Amino acid sequence: MDEEAVVKFVETYLKKKGFKQAELAFHEEIQHQQQQQNNSNNAISIHSDPDLSSLLHSLSQPEDSPARYQDEYSKLRSWAYSSLDLYKHELLRVLYPVFVHCYMDIVAKGHIQEARNFFNSFREDHEMMHSRDLQKLEGVLSPSHLEEMEFAHTLRQSKVNIKICQYSNELLMQYLRKSKCTIILGIVNEHINFQVSPGQPISISDDPDAVTLIGSSQDAANQINKKEIRWGLLEDSIEERLEKTGGFLSDSEKTEGETKEGDMDENKKRSIDGGKQGASIKKSKKDKAASATTKIARPEANTVSAAPRVKPELPLPVMPAEVEQSILEDLRNRVQLSSVTLPSVSFYTFINTHNGLNCSSISHDGSLVAGGFSDSSLKVWDMAKLGHQAGNSILQGENDAAPSEQGQSTNSGKRSYTLFQGHSGPVHSATFSPLGDFILSSSADTTVRLWSTKLNANLVCYKGHNYPVWDVQFSPVGQYFASASHDRTARIWSMDRIQPLRIMAGHLSDVDCLQWHANCNYIATGSSDKTVRLWDVQSGECVRIFIGHRSMILSLAMSPDGRYMASADEDGTIMMWDLSSGRCISPLIGHNSCVWSLAFSCEGSLLASGSADCTVKLWDVTTSTKAPRTEESKSGNTNRLRLLKTLPTKSTPVYTLRFSRRNLLFAAGALAKSQ
Repeated sequence: MDEEAVVKFVETYLKKKGFKQAELAFHEEIQHQQQQQNNSNNAISIHSDPDLSSLLHSLSQPEDSPARYQDEYSKLRSWAYSSLDLYKHELLRVLYPVFVHCYMDIVAKGHIQEARNFFNSFREDHEMMHSRDLQKLEGVLSPSHLEEMEFAHTLRQSKVNIKICQYSNELLMQYLRKSKCTIILGIVNEHINFQVSPGQPISISDDPDAVTLIGSSQDAANQINKKEIRWGLLEDSIEERLEKTGGFLSDSEKTEGETKEGDMDENKKRSIDGGKQGASIKKSKKDKAASATTKIARPEANTVSAAPRVKPELPLPVMPAEVEQSILEDLRNRVQLSSVTLPSVSFYTFINTHNGLNCSSISHDGSLVAGGFSDSSLKVWDMAKLGHQAGNSILQGENDAAPSEQGQSTNSGKRSYTLFQGHSGPVHSATFSPLGDFILSSSADTTVRLWSTKLNANLVCYKGHNYPVWDVQFSPVGQYFASASHDRTARIWSMDRIQPLRIMAGHLSDVDCLQWHANCNYIATGSSDKTVRLWDVQSGECVRIFIGHRSMILSLAMSPDGRYMASADEDGTIMMWDLSSGRCISPLIGHNSCVWSLAFSCEGSLLASGSADCTVKLWDVTTSTKAPRTEESKSGNTNRLRLLKTLPTKSTPVYTLRFSRRNLLFAAGALAKSQ
């Protein structure tokens, strides 16, 4: 590289950056050197300093080159994965925000195809922890999207807080400088705020009181939380009538009831297969209730019956007599759970899904299991029919033969499931009606579809959202359902109307999940803006804002008495909230990855959580909800809910959980590739 080329490179660089004073000073220095050169005939040789030549060459390269982003991120990734185990988990946290901003920078410069290539090259690294974010990021396909889409705009304008020890921070900065990763260094300085702590590496913070809304937003939330809400149960419910007539069975009779349901599930040990070969499902029964030998009192049985009664704000459908009789039978045979009597667990494992399974759902009695796939299909397996098939039963995934053109459903050939087709985009959520005769599915195609499990057909397509619909949930009484979307709204629908009854707007980002209150008068929504909101169904107004999570909300659950709500986020933190006050009662710290599903037991004494860390955890709800916060603060113990048991799977992230009316816990997930 000759001197003239070097001078031109430096001039170009200074002009490009707008360093006018430096450019003038550089010109004066060059002129001065030329005068000295003419006088002494001594020229400075750049060739003698190869490092300087290399640096100037790298600076002269166009900064908007996608190849530089790919190269620098790839180097950082390799370095982080090869670092010492003691510091690796901290250094790996840096990769995701760097990956996101590299992708958005490439898009901002107009290199769309190169951005897609970059995204697809490294997305698998982050699929487990940030799958929802990646789905949204995938939709950023032009520079204009960076401004129009709230998710992308927020990421571009904000900084990510990362806790890291001092030595890890020094290692990272030292590497970035030595490797001359100027692009990554710029992203780190602009978009990452390191909270450096002395001493050894630390795990993800479990501080439950982190505030995400500040200033006037916090004041507005406090004002909203002063509104009165009626969290009680509906008048004249089946549970209330059964309680009045003393229809609950003794403990020994309950054990027989659970045994009956358990025996049914022993016949359901299946294979849920996503390929052409079958394999047996791992379906474990853990911690069989020991109520046959130990009589358990019902201290919490009255929490539901003691709850205040409220009138419904929505017209409720009439329940058929035979359905009511079936529910009463289940309630009479319900097993009373407690900290010493844990539920039996029936686990459905999908295998060979090839990362195509986005969601799963289980009917109230576990007889039907549904899966929503990336190829826009919805598949439903009937456990009773599988039990009568010869040989190994398989629940096919996405690589089977193509369906018929209308393709609503088929049970022909060797197919062991019912196939529902109609969506034109990935299916993100599915939910069974309380009676199991209908199933709703939501999709990236912006629609919600209603299917009949008896007719095996699509009945209605509900259109209203303008962007992907992330979640859909039936109300506890059926008839009504709610949907949550990327358009930052949640909507309430009735099965017999194609237009929404209510539109609930207020979240600052995607509404990712929702949950109906037990009395159907309220709906809770969880969002990427890190808050949970409670909405009045009749007025459509927000009556509570719950602040405290540090990442996007992924799942919600309401206690059976309607007094408490649990919410879980992408960091693995679960929080228990009092709906009356809007305060966090207690955080649940234990999962080390995102929590995708929550479920209360039928009497409200236990909470189950299912996570991407391949575990189901059971928490004792009653001990912490009874303890006043003042007592906790005096003792210095912000007591977490007591973890009763962790049930690990071999390598299956837990997608969904559901307690049956008899308190058997159903769970489902897709077997992940072993690393």
